[in-house]
Amino acid sequence: MASAVSTRFREGEQWLKMRSILRQRILKPKDVAVFSGEVNQVIADLIKRIYILKSQEADGETVTNVNKLFFKYSMEGVATILYECRLGCLENNVPQLTVEYIEALELMFSMFKTTMYAGAIPKWLRPFIPKPWKEFCRSWDGLFKFSQIHVDNKLKDIQSQLDRGESIKGGLLTHLLISKELTLEEIYANMTEMLLAGVDTTSFTLSWAAYLLAKHPEVQQSVYHEIIKNLGKKHIPTAEDVPRVPLIRALLKETLRLFPVLPGNGRVTQEDLIIGGYLIPKGTQLALCHYATSYEEENFPMAKEFKPERWLRKGNMDRVDNFGSIPFGYGLRSCIGRRIAELEIHLVMIQLLQHFEIKSSPLTKTVRAKTHGLLTPGESINVRFVTRK
Repeated sequence: MASAVSTRFREGEQWLKMRSILRQRILKPKDVAVFSGEVNQVIADLIKRIYILKSQEADGETVTNVNKLFFKYSMEGVATILYECRLGCLENNVPQLTVEYIEALELMFSMFKTTMYAGAIPKWLRPFIPKPWKEFCRSWDGLFKFSQIHVDNKLKDIQSQLDRGESIKGGLLTHLLISKELTLEEIYANMTEMLLAGVDTTSFTLSWAAYLLAKHPEVQQSVYHEIIKNLGKKHIPTAEDVPRVPLIRALLKETLRLFPVLPGNGRVTQEDLIIGGYLIPKGTQLALCHYATSYEEENFPMAKEFKPERWLRKGNMDRVDNFGSIPFGYGLRSCIGRRIAELEIHLVMIQLLQHFEIKSSPLTKTVRAKTHGLLTPGESINVRFVTRK
């Protein structure tokens, strides 16, 4: 636990060094585009899983609590990129190691709120805090152990290739291990954090997108028509195809505007600032609630309406930048996994709409958001996946 959390919360030059190395590999669209094939293999398994799940329902179409399904897709997808291996999340029998990771992740989030306040308590008092703090630490031990096992397995694979005199080929993890730009402890910690950050965030966003499309069939039809017109019904998309369907990008941006997974963001000023005529001294903690700014009419006319087209450019010279909604943060400390999340969401939404019409079911209720560390659906999202003819 100490290794994982101490590395995770490094600041200053140590943090900047780690972030700079990772930025070179996964923050440019062209760097992430090479993972399209791996992601599409996971999407194929997801679609098979949808057919299985809906066949088990009385109407042959409903999938209940889609977040559980999208959670497994998100975990499988991001792990395929980070660890260069499959975890079996979408199989009928999920491997025990993966089950243990999921349990550790659920435990961590269940303890998050309590420990968030406990974090303000002096360290010498924490051993006297009852179950929540200890459980939170135990969950992090499980998450860190999971990453350590997969990183160590990759190290063994690399050594086996070297022993056979083969050239070393691989993705992100292989590069980090060979280059030795980060220590092994730093690789363990960063892999832990990136997997953690990429699962619930992506699955919640996909769940909200499915919910919004089911509630707004006219929007769904517009997106589907654009996909069929520009890509076709059977074309398996890659990252290079996404610019040809701008409504898919707009759909993601609008979903995150209405339901930003991280409802707020914070920063501590590193020097005295004057903003809007106000002096903000160095060391001041600033908080931005983009869940609130996303709903301000001043930033977004008809702010409560689901209107993906508000993000479309009017022409080649047009830009649509609105800092009322910055779900991935902005600048040097923006989300390191943004491009991976966008790739996973763009490609899966295209293929889901190629295969299915997402509709409301008798089980579909009005779902409101709740804050649980992250902004989550307040109850299960249940929709119908109607196979397109």
